[in-house]
Amino acid sequence: MNLDDLDAFRRLDPQDMLAHIDGLPDQLARAWEIGQTASLPSWRGISQVIVCGMGGSAIGADLLSAFAAPQASVPIQVWRNYDLPAWASGETTLVIASSHSGNTEEPLSSFEQARQRQARLLAISTGGELERRAAAAGVPHWRFEHRGQPRAAVGFSFGLLLAALARLRLVSVEPGAVAEAAGAMRVQAERLRGDVPVVHNPAKRMAGQFVGRWPTILGAEILAPVARRWRTQIGELAKAVAQFEELPEADHNMVAGVVNPEALFGQTMVVFLQASHIHPRNRRRVEATRETLMLEGFNTDVVEAAGESRLAQQWTCLHFGDYTAYYLAMAYGVDPTPVEAIEGFKVRLGGGSP
Repeated sequence: MNLDDLDAFRRLDPQDMLAHIDGLPDQLARAWEIGQTASLPSWRGISQVIVCGMGGSAIGADLLSAFAAPQASVPIQVWRNYDLPAWASGETTLVIASSHSGNTEEPLSSFEQARQRQARLLAISTGGELERRAAAAGVPHWRFEHRGQPRAAVGFSFGLLLAALARLRLVSVEPGAVAEAAGAMRVQAERLRGDVPVVHNPAKRMAGQFVGRWPTILGAEILAPVARRWRTQIGELAKAVAQFEELPEADHNMVAGVVNPEALFGQTMVVFLQASHIHPRNRRRVEATRETLMLEGFNTDVVEAAGESRLAQQWTCLHFGDYTAYYLAMAYGVDPTPVEAIEGFKVRLGGGSP
């Protein structure tokens, strides 16, 4: 497909996923704003945080955990499962149940177990069963308005968590950091939007490199969950296979597996996410790992995150990946919004919604 054909975009994308991607900087800023005034007890003595969610809700927690790691005063764990780990109990544990619809069965299970174990509890959703249970139990619930797929609400799933932990003084956020990150995303988007032609649009060109290939995304530190986000967006928007790897771990195992089968190497596209705020040794690892793969015959490329701060670099790199996945969907001629495979799987399980 011609990735400059906006009429074709509108035919393939009747629910306008592109508008959600364009609006992500505003969504992030709005989430932070909501989080400044939403109801929250002045809890003290919290020694550990566990965020329970799946899919688009969980990726926000991954992003938060990676961003907060260098300065958070408590450990932050992401829980993608039913119930809770044994250590998550009592008033020193904060459990945050996050579900876009409020009906996702795994965080609902965790919510109930947190109540039984008398942990601190915060619920985040657009409504649904989670809101109902929170109201019945007297648990604070942060409601946000979003019509669309959970994956398109990543600004809310991250920004609300960041605001909650900042207000509880568990994570330090520089004044104006979120606004600066959103501003950097808007500046970058001037080169990535749908009306910017391929010749001037690096996200469209990246999508072109992915067509007919298996994308593999590598990132370190704040960019490790971003690599995961690229993978999930490629899967859900473009309905295409992809994988992600985390550095430096990948250098202790993945690089050993680049000998066979050689016939497939030309069908792989390995993209390294790079940022000035990651550890100098990890920046060097990006370079060295890319050199290793290139010598074995892999196609490779590097995306350098834009922005000055760690938060801006994390989110500009994520935004670039969302645009890339969207243009890959257009290149493959698929509607980026429906996820029939996931919905069909839920029907077979008889489970809840995202």
